[in-house]
Parts: sequence; structure tokens; C-alpha cells
Amino acid sequence: MLTGLSAFPLTPMNENQIDEPAYKKLIHQLATNTVDSICTLGSTGNYMYLSRAERAKIVNLTVEQAEGIPVIVGIGALRVKEVLLLAEDAQQAGASAVLLAPVSYQELSESEVFDLYKTVNAELSIPLCVYDNPRTTHFSFTDELLGEIAQLSKVRSIKIPPVPLDLTAAKNRILKLRTTIPAHVSLGISGDASAAIALNAGCDTWYSVTAGLFPQTALAITRAAQAKNMALTLQLSQQLDDLWSFFAQYGSLRVLATAAELLDFTQSPSLPLPLKTLQGNEREKLKQLLNQLELN
Repeated sequence: MLTGLSAFPLTPMNENQIDEPAYKKLIHQLATNTVDSICTLGSTGNYMYLSRAERAKIVNLTVEQAEGIPVIVGIGALRVKEVLLLAEDAQQAGASAVLLAPVSYQELSESEVFDLYKTVNAELSIPLCVYDNPRTTHFSFTDELLGEIAQLSKVRSIKIPPVPLDLTAAKNRILKLRTTIPAHVSLGISGDASAAIALNAGCDTWYSVTAGLFPQTALAITRAAQAKNMALTLQLSQQLDDLWSFFAQYGSLRVLATAAELLDFTQSPSLPLPLKTLQGNEREKLKQLLNQLELN
């Protein structure tokens, strides 16, 4: 389950409500294209901008629309008490696994982060994916800490930050990390621009924001990597270099939300304020790029 392609859909919304019809449309597309798993309420799912009730609604919608595809649920929150409540909601809704990043306002210590995962692990009946996302959380895991957390009974995957774009360096990074991680725990890559390199270097999973809107495009890259066709994997990814550049400049959430509006998956606005989708020249440039790439 925590291998292959895990698609991270947007949560289209405005200040008043979640766009449920648009969200159902996104999940239906992922189910139709048979991604390996669907991870709802990740960073592109706006989880930190939603109340517990709104998050529960999204989880239930996802499980209902997923047509049997495993559903992973982001449960990150500022307090452990809230994380545990969100974990319980996810389990009751029928989620197959949960994803947890060490969200904080105050800087966390390594012991605080370990205790977070230890506490949540003890209350779970489903697998846990550790989300190492220093750009967002401002906490950087050491390999030693990841190794300790990976020993917890419910941990089954670690979602790591982008690897070096040099294949040899990427392989070295993966091999070094595997020396501290049990064999039953998968390594997954985030940061779509480095996904092809990471998959070729030995990562088991692509946790992909691109797949949340363009599953066929992401599946082609993933299946090429699984077939050990390294050249095709890189070729397919390099065709998206201009999209990766947009991600780097504006953030994948803003870019994909703008794309969803342009392609009529959802209405505008589709992000919670103060976040905004691209406007003006940037929006027009993205529209032209989408027409050129013909993503699906």
C-alpha cells in the first residue's frame, strides 16, 4: 500500500465552504486511473486551514469515492491531543493509513518529536507514514532520529525531502538512510522535481502532488521506474521541467490550485485566504504551459 504512486489531491475551498462536488471529481479521477493510494489532507490538501469537522468530512468523502483504493489521511496538528482526535476520526472513517508531520509554532526538539510519534503510534490500529518536510515544518530529522522512529510498531513508511539531482549522490543518500531504517519500512520521495531521480535511486514510493491533478502523467513516470527503465523515467520527468520550475517559484499548492481552476476542476477562488492562486501574467504563462504539456 505504501509503495508505488500515492496521489495528493487538492482540497478546493473558499472562505465559506469546501467545494465538495469539485473534490469528489478529483477523487473520482484518481480512482478511475487506479493510483496506488490516495493521500488526502496533505500540504496540498490545506489540512492546517481546516477545522476538525471539515477534515472529518473530507476523509469520509475520500473513502466513499476512492472505490477501494487505500486512503492515507494527514493528521498533523499543533497539539498531540488534536493529532490523536484526528487519528481516531481517520480510523473510524476507514482510512488505510495516516500521515504525520511534526507541525509546530515553537521550534521542536528531537525528544519532543520522538515522543509525538511514540504517543500517536500507541493509539493507532493502522499504519503510520512519517512526513519529513523541513521546508514547511522547519524541523529537520536526523537519520538517527528517523531510525528510532522507524522502530515503532505502526511505522511503515517515511516520506523524505527531495534528494540530490545527481543519480550517484541520490543513491548514496538512499543507501545511507536505509542503514538505519528497517526493511519493512518503505522510503518515499516528496518534491516532484526529484521524484524520477529518487525512484531510480531506490525509493519505493512517490508521494506526488502532481498526481493529485494529473494521475496519468505521474503514473507513467512511476511505472517506468518500477519497470527499471531509468532512461524513460528521466525522459518523462524532464518533459515537465517547466512545471517543476513553476513549483519552485510559486509553490506546488498555488500552481496546482491555479491549474485546477484553469481546467475547470473547481471554481475560483479555490484556496483559503490569505493564500491565493496565480493571477495576471503568471496565470497566463501557466495556462500556456498546460496547453503545451497536455497533462492528464
